[in-house]
Amino acid sequence: MEFQNILLEKEGEIGVVKINRPEVRNALDPYTVEEIINAVKIYEQDEKVGVIVFTGAGDKSFAAGADIRRLQEKKKLDAFLPGMSDAYRVIENCNKATIAAINGFALGGGCELAMACDIRIAAEHAKIGLPELNLSIIPGAGGTQRLARIIGKGRALDLILTGEMVTADQAATYGLVSQVVPLEQLLQAAKNKADKILAKGPLAVRMAKLAVNKGFDLDMDTALMIEKMAQAILLESEDKLEGTQAFLEKRKAVFKGR
Repeated sequence: MEFQNILLEKEGEIGVVKINRPEVRNALDPYTVEEIINAVKIYEQDEKVGVIVFTGAGDKSFAAGADIRRLQEKKKLDAFLPGMSDAYRVIENCNKATIAAINGFALGGGCELAMACDIRIAAEHAKIGLPELNLSIIPGAGGTQRLARIIGKGRALDLILTGEMVTADQAATYGLVSQVVPLEQLLQAAKNKADKILAKGPLAVRMAKLAVNKGFDLDMDTALMIEKMAQAILLESEDKLEGTQAFLEKRKAVFKGR
């Protein structure tokens, strides 16, 4: 499959999706979002890929939001059409671990894309925000929901209602990103994080994501039952046997994802 607005780069078991529209700050128009989702599906079907890294081309922007001119034309029923919100749900529910390597501005839909990923790492100069209220709309691709779940309701409302951008260091203090590094070290930091994940059993990675994501908003008893069911699957897996045997034999485990 050929892509116009993104680049796919594969390094070992790491698949990179790079938004390649630096001339417009890697803005996320519908065509670009569609390409991103197609790339995710390609990597999901590739058994050799265990982690997907999202980043932007250049050193100024990870991803900007939607085209304002296109936004002017939207009507109320457009909010219910398939779009960014559904696309980011695909990323959130991806069966591979996902990392956002934020190489600059992550605003609006770009911030929402990063929040749909499992882990976020930012370059020192990055700035992150949801400025939609400046246009008298709200973050509509999961921003009102994911930001509150990640950093708490109070701080989320502060950032959403004021439209203020936060620096990478502030984002780390809030828990919005887990690591801040110099720009030249960003992709390597993401790959180092990916390598740590890749050393784990891929089936366990998938079950851990499922348990956290599906149990997060449930009552504790129901959430714990999801955790037990996920663990039950793993206890019968070949990877569990390999992992425990490798530990006892003091060698590196060779997992097969089953």
